[in-house]
Amino acid sequence: MKILLLDKNHPLITEQLLAKNFILEEDFTSSYDEVCGKIQNYDGVIIRSRIPLDKNFLEKASNLKFIARVGAGMENIDIPVAEKLGIQLINSPEGNRDSVAEHVVGMLLILMNRLFIASNEVKKGIWLREENRGDELLGKTVGLIGYGNMGKATAKRLSGFGCTVIFHDILSDLSDEFATQVSLEELKEKAEVLSLHIPMTDETHYLIDSMFINEMKNDFYFVNTARGKNVETKYLVEALRSGKVKGACLDVLEYEKASFENLESENEDLQYLLDSEKVIVTPHIAGWTHQSKEKLAQVIVDKIIASFC
Repeated sequence: MKILLLDKNHPLITEQLLAKNFILEEDFTSSYDEVCGKIQNYDGVIIRSRIPLDKNFLEKASNLKFIARVGAGMENIDIPVAEKLGIQLINSPEGNRDSVAEHVVGMLLILMNRLFIASNEVKKGIWLREENRGDELLGKTVGLIGYGNMGKATAKRLSGFGCTVIFHDILSDLSDEFATQVSLEELKEKAEVLSLHIPMTDETHYLIDSMFINEMKNDFYFVNTARGKNVETKYLVEALRSGKVKGACLDVLEYEKASFENLESENEDLQYLLDSEKVIVTPHIAGWTHQSKEKLAQVIVDKIIASFC
């Protein structure tokens, strides 16, 4: 089988697939149109986020048997068209679930205990104790939306902090030793911390909007390591200003490029997030550890070999 690699990933992908007699070609620079012009020559493609695999692309990929996305999200693939054409879709959420979960906990601890703020103040010669009094995770009810790989890994870690973890998911009967499944209404009633662990779909686009925020009974901390466009930012900013959202931990932003490599626009709402002491922002790195890079690649290789060897 001939496979096209469109993004740089851990070298074990190349090493292990070559050892199984796959034919590999790398192309990390060609444009969308250039790749469309040759995709019919390949049986498989391994991607991250650089090029969208839309209807036009897939219809030109007349010999494509699989698409492997090194990561969890599949929103840059036209899934209905791929399924109609019989193209197998492979991803690797198992590979970075642990790094995402640790990132969630890390951001919450930094935000709720004012660690970044207090550290910077001391480095500037400012010694404030009462003003930097923290807020404990212990005893908080944390609501997760989505209970797949990322949600479960996050619940496991938060349970160790003495939190009550509840979650809502479109699938049923997912409760385990770390978290209890509830209706969305109950989650809105009880959660003091809200964390998103959902894909980007038509149903989850702007899931967190003005109505959702207003339906939360408690003032709450908000965490998003999922996708930026799961949140309508202007309403998050309004809630931060009013105090309804006590603080936000954002690894993803509505204004990111589709490739996640940078921001595509700037505006007043974004500037508020960047300036506010109540907000921590990181550059889409929750799943981006040295360990996850290798694990993501290994999961992809294992799934390709299981299906095509």
